Amino acid sequence: MDFDRIIDRRGSHSMKWDMMAARYGVDPAEGLPMWVADMDFAAPDHVTEALRAAVDHGVFGYFGDDRAYLAAICWWMEHRHGWTVDPAHIFTTHGLVNGTALCLQAFTDPGDGVVLFTPVYHAFARVIEAAGRRVVECPMVIRDGRYELDFDAADATMTGAERMVILCSPHNPGGRVWSGEELRAMAAFAARHDLLLVSDEIHHDLVMPGHRHTPMPLAAPECLDRLVMLTAASKTFNMAGLHVGNVIIPDAGLRKRFAGVMAALGISPNSLGLHGVTAAYDARGADWVDALCAYLDGNRRLFDEAIAAIPGLRSMSLEATYLAWVDFSDTGMTRQEFTARVEQGAGIAANHGTTFGTGGESCLRFNLAAPRSVVQDACARLQRAFADLQ
Repeated sequence: MDFDRIIDRRGSHSMKWDMMAARYGVDPAEGLPMWVADMDFAAPDHVTEALRAAVDHGVFGYFGDDRAYLAAICWWMEHRHGWTVDPAHIFTTHGLVNGTALCLQAFTDPGDGVVLFTPVYHAFARVIEAAGRRVVECPMVIRDGRYELDFDAADATMTGAERMVILCSPHNPGGRVWSGEELRAMAAFAARHDLLLVSDEIHHDLVMPGHRHTPMPLAAPECLDRLVMLTAASKTFNMAGLHVGNVIIPDAGLRKRFAGVMAALGISPNSLGLHGVTAAYDARGADWVDALCAYLDGNRRLFDEAIAAIPGLRSMSLEATYLAWVDFSDTGMTRQEFTARVEQGAGIAANHGTTFGTGGESCLRFNLAAPRSVVQDACARLQRAFADLQ
């Protein structure tokens, strides 16, 4: 669990490192990549050992008998989240962006509206639009420095042509852990407007001390007939490149429709990914995640203190994820001006807030899942880039 170890990812086909010059004009030789949501930490040793054993076997055939894999998922959800999952309800997809896209194909038609409470994870809008569906934005409001869901405004936005709502829980990029009351209100909203509720809970393990994530089926069991759950080990254990996600569907009718789409597309799982997930979801993985969250909390506190010292910058309180959402609106700068200071002045590649939809225009998202020394460097760079404000 050496989270302080620097791992040189340059030249390793890392999108985060090797694409930041093309995307942001930041040279990877000197710059810091704080955009793509993967971590600069090695996966747990026992996961690497399981993958090494699979590679050493030398035969990469089709994966069969997934009982141990499904049992590992069920164990994890029960022991980490108090959620009992029937293994027959689990589908394996090539990550959760793929899982989201499959939900669109299974449960909506071209032209249908899909509701997003913005700002929110940018890939949602991308796959919705690529599928020929319409993004229906319902902007959230900020109260006491954090996002809240505005259901009154959302109710007024609905036209009857919407078929699905996608919830990001915990929230990316705002870092909110939704309360049980908020989750029940979301389920009620979906019921009022006859929407399928897709709850993307990929960050459910990455919760800061003092907060607790509640899975949607536990918060609102009354919504199981319209609920699709998205979970994965990818963010938790830094295995996004293995492209394994889980779509968990309690309702038999919805499962049949989803299974039909998967069959029509000929989707089968990535064997190395299944080996990795099976290894990750055990007591050793649980200990590793506890240590990880404590370390991320330290990075969060360091970053927030540095941002608070720069007049005009505000970092939203991070309850979950490792993604800091920083608002530059009080600097009086245009989006182009503050972005240039971060990219060219500080040499940091951070996600542009506009990609997250309405409400993100004055913000940038920073990935804090890096060794402490890297976060310290980022803090110093930002303070130098905005030194004239201090």
